[in-house]
Amino acid sequence: MTRYLLLRTGQAVLVVWLAYTLIFLAVQLLPSDPVTIFLTADSAVDQAAIDTMKAQYGYDQPLAVQYLHQLGALLQGDAGYSLTSGEPVMQRIGGALGSTLALAGSALAAAVVIALAVVSAAVLAPSGRVRRILANLPPLFSAVPVFWLGLVLLELLSIRLGVLSIFPDGSFLSLAVPVFVLAVHVSAPLAQVLLKSADQVYRLPFIDVLRAKGASPARIFFRHVLKNAAGPALAILGITVGTLFAGSVITETVFSRTGLGSVVLQAVTAQDVPLVQGLVLLTAAVFVAVNLAVDLIHPLLDPRILTDAQQGSARALAA
Repeated sequence: MTRYLLLRTGQAVLVVWLAYTLIFLAVQLLPSDPVTIFLTADSAVDQAAIDTMKAQYGYDQPLAVQYLHQLGALLQGDAGYSLTSGEPVMQRIGGALGSTLALAGSALAAAVVIALAVVSAAVLAPSGRVRRILANLPPLFSAVPVFWLGLVLLELLSIRLGVLSIFPDGSFLSLAVPVFVLAVHVSAPLAQVLLKSADQVYRLPFIDVLRAKGASPARIFFRHVLKNAAGPALAILGITVGTLFAGSVITETVFSRTGLGSVVLQAVTAQDVPLVQGLVLLTAAVFVAVNLAVDLIHPLLDPRILTDAQQGSARALAA
């Protein structure tokens, strides 16, 4: 188990480092350095001022020096400074992160509940027709765009019914509605994978043994099928983090919520490259961290993961 943990942790660190390297190289492919792009976006600026600011941000150094300097600073928790506000990128992101985490975390929990409810109802449905209808809900959820559902609910609840404020007012609905909008879309792949995995588990011989012993359908599903079918759904849960973040940005914009959505919009509009760079790196780090957590939890549900990993390592050493 220790070797498995070290291997997965090392892979996560490597992926974050590669993500940082790719982000750095992508910035170098821009027509000019971030300071020049920012200062010349709207009007002509004196070249001396540009050179002074480039030296202040370190963009006058050779690429190798920039790379090592930025990487060393990042390891100390310094992601540079925003060009628009002058404040540290970490501080700028941290000030908006709490609201986005509240939205994304609540939406993820709600998505898991929705997926479990749909799959449970579909599996335990009394008739095949009802089961087919319920099984078609996840593809429908996936096809509904986040921004469209958000605008429809905003039109219905705010303008027509008047029960929801257009701007966040701290009420239950001001958080619950955006959470629902985001959760519906995120729950779709979880429900689809969980439903397919449950169908495969039902074909295993031990299910026939449980039925022969008189176990009820609900007991078989919740006590045995769900645990064995959770592995693939857990893997999909890690992959949906990117969708969750992108959906959070869109949802915050639709519902005028303060958070990373507004920070991303402002950074892209103002061409604040260091801030955009920090936001992209944050997304990559969160994605890697969640997938690492999934990799660490997966063996608890299926101990065969550890056996397969050990056998793979043994084959690699033998080769």
